[in-house]
Amino acid sequence: MIKILVVDDEKGITDPLKEFFEQRGFTVTAVNDGQEAIEAIKKNKPDIVFLDIRMKGMSGLEVLKYIKNVDKNIKVIMLTIHEEKEVSDQAKKIGADEYITKPFRIDYLEDVVIKKVQELLKEKK
Repeated sequence: MIKILVVDDEKGITDPLKEFFEQRGFTVTAVNDGQEAIEAIKKNKPDIVFLDIRMKGMSGLEVLKYIKNVDKNIKVIMLTIHEEKEVSDQAKKIGADEYITKPFRIDYLEDVVIKKVQELLKEKK
């Protein structure tokens, strides 16, 4: 069973994504800040993380660093409202697998998740 973690300080993002991917058979945890994300990663060991870059307290980039130090195989999809090349480059350098600008189409996210699941399955062979 593929586990997804959704991290965003807006419940208007986390709740619909959680519901959408649960309806498709994924196990989904949704949290609203960086510290909760770290606790969820320790507890649930997700395969895929949707991670907002700009959050109160701990930033998404800080959480990304933590994730990649714990397990480089976790697929991290960064979500942001601002298209900033410098931040995008920094996220990719740290190890982000995708960088998506809000607003996004949920069916596009589904395609990205399917692609990441296929990568995970290939890596486990």
